Amino acid sequence: MSIEERRARNRRGEGARLREEIVEAATALLEETGSEDAITLRGVARRAGIAAPSIYAHFPDRDAIVDAVVERAFAELDAALAAAVEGVDDPAARPRALCEAYVAFADERPQRYRVAFERHRRGPRGEARALADLSGGQAFGRLVAVVAGAGNSDAGSGRNGSDDGGSGSGSPELDATALWVALHGYAVLSAGLPAFPWPDRGRMIDRILARFSAR
Repeated sequence: MSIEERRARNRRGEGARLREEIVEAATALLEETGSEDAITLRGVARRAGIAAPSIYAHFPDRDAIVDAVVERAFAELDAALAAAVEGVDDPAARPRALCEAYVAFADERPQRYRVAFERHRRGPRGEARALADLSGGQAFGRLVAVVAGAGNSDAGSGRNGSDDGGSGSGSPELDATALWVALHGYAVLSAGLPAFPWPDRGRMIDRILARFSAR
Protein backbone atom coordinates (compact mmCIF):
# COMPACT_ATOMS: atom_id res chain seq x y z
CA MET A 1 0.00 0.00 0.00
CA SER A 2 1.41 3.38 -1.00
CA ILE A 3 1.70 6.44 1.22
CA GLU A 4 -0.80 8.27 -0.98
CA GLU A 5 -3.34 5.45 -0.57
CA ARG A 6 -2.93 5.52 3.23
CA ARG A 7 -3.45 9.29 3.23
CA ALA A 8 -6.63 8.92 1.18
CA ARG A 9 -8.02 6.34 3.60
CA ASN A 10 -7.18 8.50 6.59
CA ARG A 11 -9.48 11.22 5.20
CA ARG A 12 -12.49 8.93 4.96
CA GLY A 13 -15.50 10.46 6.66
CA GLU A 14 -14.39 13.97 5.70
CA GLY A 15 -16.06 13.92 2.32
CA ALA A 16 -17.52 17.43 2.38
CA ARG A 17 -14.25 18.89 3.59
CA LEU A 18 -12.20 17.02 1.01
CA ARG A 19 -14.53 18.17 -1.78
CA GLU A 20 -14.00 21.78 -0.73
CA GLU A 21 -10.24 21.28 -0.64
CA ILE A 22 -10.33 19.91 -4.17
CA VAL A 23 -12.25 22.96 -5.39
CA GLU A 24 -9.89 25.27 -3.50
CA ALA A 25 -6.89 23.59 -5.10
CA ALA A 26 -8.39 23.89 -8.58
CA THR A 27 -9.26 27.55 -8.00
CA ALA A 28 -5.73 28.29 -6.82
CA LEU A 29 -4.25 26.65 -9.92
CA LEU A 30 -6.54 28.70 -12.13
CA GLU A 31 -5.66 32.01 -10.50
CA GLU A 32 -1.93 31.29 -10.38
CA THR A 33 -1.56 30.11 -13.97
CA GLY A 34 -4.33 32.08 -15.65
CA SER A 35 -5.30 29.00 -17.61
CA GLU A 36 -8.16 26.56 -17.22
CA ASP A 37 -5.85 23.93 -18.73
CA ALA A 38 -3.88 23.90 -15.49
CA ILE A 39 -6.84 22.22 -13.80
CA THR A 40 -6.00 18.55 -14.32
CA LEU A 41 -6.81 15.64 -12.07
CA ARG A 42 -3.14 15.04 -11.34
CA GLY A 43 -2.40 18.72 -10.78
CA VAL A 44 -5.37 19.22 -8.47
CA ALA A 45 -4.53 16.10 -6.50
CA ARG A 46 -0.93 17.22 -6.09
CA ARG A 47 -2.02 20.68 -4.95
CA ALA A 48 -4.54 19.25 -2.47
CA GLY A 49 -2.06 16.70 -1.17
CA ILE A 50 -4.17 13.65 -1.99
CA ALA A 51 -4.04 10.65 -4.31
CA ALA A 52 -5.57 11.36 -7.72
CA PRO A 53 -8.06 8.44 -7.46
CA SER A 54 -9.51 10.08 -4.34
CA ILE A 55 -11.02 12.76 -6.56
CA TYR A 56 -13.41 10.30 -8.21
CA ALA A 57 -15.41 9.93 -5.01
CA HIS A 58 -16.44 13.57 -5.45
CA PHE A 59 -16.06 14.43 -9.14
CA PRO A 60 -16.45 12.17 -12.20
CA ASP A 61 -13.94 14.13 -14.29
CA ARG A 62 -11.98 17.38 -14.51
CA ASP A 63 -14.86 19.21 -16.22
CA ALA A 64 -16.96 18.62 -13.12
CA ILE A 65 -14.21 20.19 -11.05
CA VAL A 66 -14.14 23.25 -13.28
CA ASP A 67 -17.92 23.50 -13.02
CA ALA A 68 -17.55 23.47 -9.23
CA VAL A 69 -14.97 26.27 -9.48
CA VAL A 70 -17.51 28.26 -11.50
CA GLU A 71 -20.24 27.65 -8.94
CA ARG A 72 -17.95 28.79 -6.16
CA ALA A 73 -16.91 31.90 -8.10
CA PHE A 74 -20.53 32.98 -8.49
CA ALA A 75 -21.21 32.25 -4.82
CA GLU A 76 -18.21 34.39 -3.87
CA LEU A 77 -19.45 37.18 -6.13
CA ASP A 78 -22.87 37.07 -4.51
CA ALA A 79 -21.30 37.15 -1.06
CA ALA A 80 -19.20 40.17 -2.04
CA LEU A 81 -22.27 42.02 -3.32
CA ALA A 82 -24.22 41.18 -0.18
CA ALA A 83 -21.41 42.42 2.07
CA ALA A 84 -21.08 45.64 0.06
CA VAL A 85 -24.67 46.75 0.66
CA GLU A 86 -25.00 45.44 4.19
CA GLY A 87 -25.46 48.38 6.52
CA VAL A 88 -25.99 50.85 3.67
CA ASP A 89 -29.37 52.24 4.66
CA ASP A 90 -29.74 54.84 1.91
CA PRO A 91 -31.34 53.05 -1.09
CA ALA A 92 -29.84 55.63 -3.45
CA ALA A 93 -26.32 54.80 -2.22
CA ARG A 94 -26.66 51.04 -2.53
CA PRO A 95 -26.19 50.81 -6.33
CA ARG A 96 -22.79 52.50 -6.14
CA ALA A 97 -21.65 50.26 -3.30
CA LEU A 98 -22.74 47.24 -5.29
CA CYS A 99 -21.02 48.45 -8.47
CA GLU A 100 -17.78 49.04 -6.58
CA ALA A 101 -17.93 45.52 -5.16
CA TYR A 102 -18.69 43.97 -8.56
CA VAL A 103 -15.79 45.62 -10.36
CA ALA A 104 -13.45 44.96 -7.43
CA PHE A 105 -14.31 41.27 -7.50
CA ALA A 106 -13.57 41.03 -11.22
CA ASP A 107 -10.30 42.92 -10.73
CA GLU A 108 -9.09 40.94 -7.71
CA ARG A 109 -10.16 37.50 -8.94
CA PRO A 110 -9.70 37.91 -12.69
CA GLN A 111 -9.24 34.31 -13.76
CA ARG A 112 -12.17 32.77 -11.91
CA TYR A 113 -14.35 35.70 -13.03
CA ARG A 114 -13.36 35.13 -16.66
CA VAL A 115 -13.81 31.37 -16.59
CA ALA A 116 -17.10 31.66 -14.71
CA PHE A 117 -18.68 33.56 -17.58
CA GLU A 118 -16.90 31.67 -20.34
CA ARG A 119 -18.14 28.31 -19.04
CA HIS A 120 -21.56 29.48 -17.90
CA ARG A 121 -24.09 26.74 -18.56
CA ARG A 122 -26.42 27.58 -21.43
CA GLY A 123 -29.67 26.19 -22.71
CA PRO A 124 -30.51 25.75 -26.40
CA ARG A 125 -29.83 28.82 -28.52
CA GLY A 126 -32.54 31.43 -28.12
CA GLU A 127 -34.10 29.74 -25.09
CA ALA A 128 -34.05 31.83 -21.91
CA ARG A 129 -33.80 30.10 -18.55
CA ALA A 130 -35.08 31.01 -15.13
CA LEU A 131 -32.61 32.79 -12.85
CA ALA A 132 -32.83 29.94 -10.36
CA ASP A 133 -31.45 27.60 -13.04
CA LEU A 134 -28.46 29.79 -13.87
CA SER A 135 -25.11 30.04 -12.17
CA GLY A 136 -24.93 33.59 -10.91
CA GLY A 137 -28.71 33.94 -10.83
CA GLN A 138 -28.67 34.79 -7.14
CA ALA A 139 -26.09 37.54 -7.64
CA PHE A 140 -28.13 39.03 -10.48
CA GLY A 141 -31.27 38.86 -8.34
CA ARG A 142 -29.44 40.91 -5.72
CA LEU A 143 -28.66 43.52 -8.37
CA VAL A 144 -32.33 43.64 -9.38
CA ALA A 145 -33.37 44.17 -5.76
CA VAL A 146 -30.89 47.01 -5.26
CA VAL A 147 -31.94 48.71 -8.49
CA ALA A 148 -35.61 48.36 -7.57
CA GLY A 149 -34.94 49.88 -4.16
CA ALA A 150 -33.10 52.83 -5.69
CA GLY A 151 -35.97 53.43 -8.11
CA ASN A 152 -38.53 53.37 -5.32
CA SER A 153 -36.49 55.85 -3.30
CA ASP A 154 -36.88 58.36 -6.16
CA ALA A 155 -40.64 57.91 -6.40
CA GLY A 156 -42.44 61.20 -6.49
CA SER A 157 -39.28 63.23 -6.99
CA GLY A 158 -39.88 63.59 -10.71
CA ARG A 159 -36.20 64.21 -11.23
CA ASN A 160 -36.12 62.12 -14.38
CA GLY A 161 -39.37 63.34 -15.80
CA SER A 162 -40.68 59.78 -16.21
CA ASP A 163 -44.16 58.60 -15.40
CA ASP A 164 -42.88 56.01 -12.95
CA GLY A 165 -41.12 58.75 -10.98
CA GLY A 166 -37.92 56.72 -10.55
CA SER A 167 -34.67 56.33 -12.37
CA GLY A 168 -34.34 54.01 -15.31
CA SER A 169 -36.98 52.34 -17.44
CA GLY A 170 -39.52 51.45 -14.76
CA SER A 171 -38.49 47.79 -15.06
CA PRO A 172 -35.96 46.76 -12.38
CA GLU A 173 -35.02 43.67 -14.39
CA LEU A 174 -34.32 45.70 -17.53
CA ASP A 175 -32.41 48.36 -15.61
CA ALA A 176 -30.38 45.76 -13.71
CA THR A 177 -29.52 44.03 -17.00
CA ALA A 178 -28.34 47.30 -18.53
CA LEU A 179 -26.25 48.09 -15.47
CA TRP A 180 -24.75 44.59 -15.40
CA VAL A 181 -23.87 44.78 -19.11
CA ALA A 182 -22.00 48.03 -18.49
CA LEU A 183 -20.15 46.70 -15.44
CA HIS A 184 -19.26 43.40 -17.10
CA GLY A 185 -18.10 45.16 -20.25
CA TYR A 186 -15.86 47.47 -18.28
CA ALA A 187 -14.46 44.60 -16.19
CA VAL A 188 -13.68 42.43 -19.22
CA LEU A 189 -12.30 45.20 -21.43
CA SER A 190 -10.11 46.73 -18.75
CA ALA A 191 -8.64 43.29 -17.99
CA GLY A 192 -8.14 42.46 -21.67
CA LEU A 193 -6.73 45.83 -22.70
CA PRO A 194 -4.54 46.95 -19.79
CA ALA A 195 -2.54 49.34 -22.01
CA PHE A 196 -5.64 51.42 -22.75
CA PRO A 197 -5.73 54.69 -20.74
CA TRP A 198 -8.69 53.66 -18.62
CA PRO A 199 -10.26 56.25 -16.33
CA ASP A 200 -10.03 55.72 -12.59
CA ARG A 201 -12.40 52.97 -11.44
CA GLY A 202 -14.40 55.36 -9.32
CA ARG A 203 -14.86 57.85 -12.15
CA MET A 204 -15.92 55.07 -14.50
CA ILE A 205 -18.53 53.80 -12.07
CA ASP A 206 -19.78 57.34 -11.54
CA ARG A 207 -20.24 57.73 -15.30
CA ILE A 208 -22.01 54.38 -15.65
CA LEU A 209 -24.42 55.25 -12.86
CA ALA A 210 -24.98 58.75 -14.21
CA ARG A 211 -25.93 57.37 -17.62
CA PHE A 212 -28.11 54.77 -15.98
CA SER A 213 -29.95 57.35 -13.83
CA ALA A 214 -30.44 59.75 -16.73
CA ARG A 215 -32.39 57.29 -18.84
